[in-house]
Amino acid sequence: MLLQVGGMRSALGLLAVRRACCLSRSNHTSPRTLEYKPIKKVMVANRGEIAIRVFRACTELGIRTVAVYSEQDTGQMHRQKADEAYLIGKGLPPVAAYLDIPDIIKVAKENDVDAIHPGYGFLSERSDFAQACADAGVRFIGPSPEVVRKMGDKVEARAIAIRAGVPVVPGTDGPVTCLSEAQEFSNTYGFPIIFKAAYGGGGRGMRVVKEYEVSRDICEASLYGAVGYENAGTVEFLVDKHGRHYFIEVNSRLQVEHTVTEQITDVDLVHAQLHVCEGRSLPELGLKQDKIRINGFAIQCRVTTEDPARGFQPDTGRLEVFRTGEGMGIRLDSASAFQGAVISPHYDSLLVKVIASGNDLPAAAAKMNRALAEFRVRGVKTNIPFLQNVLSNDQFLYGTVDTQFIDENQELFNLKPVQNRAQKLLHYLGHVMVNGPTTPIPVKAKPSSIDPVIPPIPLGEPPVGFREVLLREGPEGFAKAVRAHKGLLLMDTTFRDAHQSLLATRVRTHDLKQVAPFVAHNFSNLFSVENWGGATFDVAMRFLCECPWKRLQELRALLPNVPFQMLLRGANAVGYTNYPDNAVFKFCEVAKENGMDIFRVFDSLNYLPNLMLGMEAAGAAGGVVEASISYTGDVSDPMRQKYSLDYYLKLADELVRAGTHILNVKDMAGLLKPESSRMLIGALRDRFPDMPIHVHTHDTAGAGVAAMLACAEAGADIVDVAVDSMAGMTSQPSMGAIVACTKGTKFNTGISLENVYDYSEYWEVARGLYAPFDCTATMKSGNADVYENEIPGGQYTNLHFQAHSMGLGHKFKEVKKSYTEANKLLGDLIKVTPSSKIVGDLAQFMVQNSLTRAEVEERADELSFPLSVVEFLQGHIGIPHGGFPEPFRSKVLKNMPRVEGRPGASLPAMDFQALEKQLRETHGDDITPEDVMSAAMYPKVFQEFKEFTHQFGPVDCLNTRLFLDGPKIAEEFEVELERGKTLHIKALALGDLNKAGQREVFFELNGALRSVLVKDTVAMKEMHFHPKALKDVRGQVGVKQGQTVEKGQPLCVLTAMKMETVVNSPLSGTVVRIYVNADSSLEGDDLILEITE
Repeated sequence: MLLQVGGMRSALGLLAVRRACCLSRSNHTSPRTLEYKPIKKVMVANRGEIAIRVFRACTELGIRTVAVYSEQDTGQMHRQKADEAYLIGKGLPPVAAYLDIPDIIKVAKENDVDAIHPGYGFLSERSDFAQACADAGVRFIGPSPEVVRKMGDKVEARAIAIRAGVPVVPGTDGPVTCLSEAQEFSNTYGFPIIFKAAYGGGGRGMRVVKEYEVSRDICEASLYGAVGYENAGTVEFLVDKHGRHYFIEVNSRLQVEHTVTEQITDVDLVHAQLHVCEGRSLPELGLKQDKIRINGFAIQCRVTTEDPARGFQPDTGRLEVFRTGEGMGIRLDSASAFQGAVISPHYDSLLVKVIASGNDLPAAAAKMNRALAEFRVRGVKTNIPFLQNVLSNDQFLYGTVDTQFIDENQELFNLKPVQNRAQKLLHYLGHVMVNGPTTPIPVKAKPSSIDPVIPPIPLGEPPVGFREVLLREGPEGFAKAVRAHKGLLLMDTTFRDAHQSLLATRVRTHDLKQVAPFVAHNFSNLFSVENWGGATFDVAMRFLCECPWKRLQELRALLPNVPFQMLLRGANAVGYTNYPDNAVFKFCEVAKENGMDIFRVFDSLNYLPNLMLGMEAAGAAGGVVEASISYTGDVSDPMRQKYSLDYYLKLADELVRAGTHILNVKDMAGLLKPESSRMLIGALRDRFPDMPIHVHTHDTAGAGVAAMLACAEAGADIVDVAVDSMAGMTSQPSMGAIVACTKGTKFNTGISLENVYDYSEYWEVARGLYAPFDCTATMKSGNADVYENEIPGGQYTNLHFQAHSMGLGHKFKEVKKSYTEANKLLGDLIKVTPSSKIVGDLAQFMVQNSLTRAEVEERADELSFPLSVVEFLQGHIGIPHGGFPEPFRSKVLKNMPRVEGRPGASLPAMDFQALEKQLRETHGDDITPEDVMSAAMYPKVFQEFKEFTHQFGPVDCLNTRLFLDGPKIAEEFEVELERGKTLHIKALALGDLNKAGQREVFFELNGALRSVLVKDTVAMKEMHFHPKALKDVRGQVGVKQGQTVEKGQPLCVLTAMKMETVVNSPLSGTVVRIYVNADSSLEGDDLILEITE
């Protein structure tokens, strides 16, 4: 008799289950009476790992091997490991094929098979199969048919154990036939109890109150002697805390955990099975009980495609990556796991059995943990994270586990998410190669193939900059230092507004990071770098698939000495709508914590209540408040008096009184001329001699440099510029021009022109990477007509793109004229996001419908205006200077509700704790405070961003050409995931379209072949597929169409890999559509049916 110390399953109560794997021959101590008949050919009537295990033993003994396989198993490894392989059960369902006794016997007879090994599962405990083998003259490697029958009948096996004097757990003497018998038993013995099928196996016939833990130990030889047992078998016992054993059942076959016994006894149980079947006795094999020694400890882990987070539901799919852990003390018994293998729902979910050996339990556990950490399985979920948690648990390591182990240690299900970054990146690259860019491309242009050269960066820390003053003296001291500074200070907009105006806000963090250290070392005397806020926040997630907060964090680390500046849309924060007040305050707080210094606060209508809220939020966060006067009109034109000099001075009075640290003039469209600049800035300087003044403009008309020099002469402390190759047109004035023009004057910027040239050269090449978004694709110059239409710089570029994409490029002049007319219709607004969009929407509406201003006014009560126009007139963004246009407003709104006062004032406070909880439930526990704010600002965009990163991983580590256009075939490149972790990738080939609408894309990753299957979105539009369930839509499960169901009501049963899952309704409602029938084969995420509330 051999001892097995090992494996875990389930048990009950306070008892453990111990298993003893035994080899026995009745009366084995007597002289052998059976004739020795060597086996020449063995068939394994099984599949997967156990078949391969037996084949290996046969090959070692010089025995020829025969595999059988179902139609669904044509690609399985076990048929390749055998000398011969034959199809069985043609036309039968997957499991039924391996239960087709006549066909198995037929194949055995036709191919001169001497013996059949049943493995475990399937026919291994079927006495009729053992009998069929005997009747056909084929040896059955296991007990006799009669013993198999007795041991398979759990009631009879229990009776045999009692007669043999083996302790048993209290139970019924025979099968329970009615409920009253079960109730009588439970009244006598109490709970918990277990119901077990008289003929059951693998736990599928067991039903207990709870699930429990199992371990293995020793059985009594008297049981085997009582039935005349031959060959291998397993006896299971319950063991209480005092070490007392209670018999449960016998498995008359090789046990799944037999590998543990083999490791600690150095006995090959399959060899022994084969020899016993040949007629040899255990003494002849040297297997006497007193010679069996237990050496050390062994642990077996079944690595399966089961998801512990979903109740160990089996997962199916293609193994995109499969790499095992190896090394000293590790044994692997594999099933059919290899790269490219398809895991089907028809059979066991086992990938490989991992067996670790050591001198003691902790040593074996350490080896196992290390081996599991080396595994890389991609394409399906596995139970590896759960196994690693078990192996790290002290209770397990000290060997004090009982049957409540899992129930009492729910932290075992705190599963560390698998990063899978490399394979996800391959999926992204493959997706781009098959389907093109993931971000919308305005024009048909390819990114440049030339990467920018990073200018030389000195070693060591960068020089001290203005941020040191801010950190040391706070916002008030910083403002005083700015005002006292000799010379003109510059804010560099290259990192935000410049590319928002020229390149549709598409510049990625990857390219900003590369040049940031150069800026830190060579432009330390900048007032600030504008690098965040405005449209960059949502575009980062929406189109660039990167986190805006990560951009801020990474740039702060690379550029520690220059203050950062952001654009805050007053009460709208970085959004296009109103938010609760606490959301704006919280946003500013989190931004400051992540490295933001200066908050340029504006409102698109100069509506003071909205401006004040943003100022208060930025100030409360500890930031420098730079309140903005949004400029429009022309203060030097006496004919335009709505936005007069007096208007701006009164507005400035309010902002200074409210406590702004810096006063900003925000000229969004580039309307400031030199004369108006001198008038406005001169008046502000006279009114506020101690207040730092900062001027922002755009160079659309080409007069930006002249205007900014005029502002400096009139008393401005800071002006906005962009590096030369990112300046001009709808961007800011040229940094180089301002630096050169002020050199040698009292406005000297202190910036080296040589450094500007190097900085500009980097961006000149980098700009080529964004050719698909470059405004110069359709717009070749600026235009002085901006003084008439007053279109803001970034919007001017966008409208130009939109006109060309809609085939209206030749009508852009008409669009601009309509913009002017739309602005007059709305009462002559200050135009900056979102008010500029409202004017633009109305202008496009007029062009598309060939409407004049007079026609719009006349037909206002019957036209269907854009939603943005209607909401503006309702008061959703505030009250414009001079009020709403009448009677136009009344005609459009009729009886629609109107917002009185500040739009966000009536909104209830946002519950950030509830939002964070919801996000964790949806996306996992790695949700950060920054994620919560992203979701608060842009719920849908954030959801889509998280779904993208879950599918494709960290695409921000790709260079821009690869991100936009993907690699060319045969192209080799490197991707740095993080410091010290670099992927070497080569694109190899693009496969043909398969019947599932996919193309296989082949890569070489770090020297190993990898492939990914990518859905061809164009081809799939012409193909029919089963609809998929949407993760964020409840009510997509099923029963009869039209039926009313209650929440929690069972709807259907899914069966996969021996596991049955009841699908319950997630809500009460009516079944509106069913997409499946009984016995339908489904894939992951397939939609079963829909329920509406």
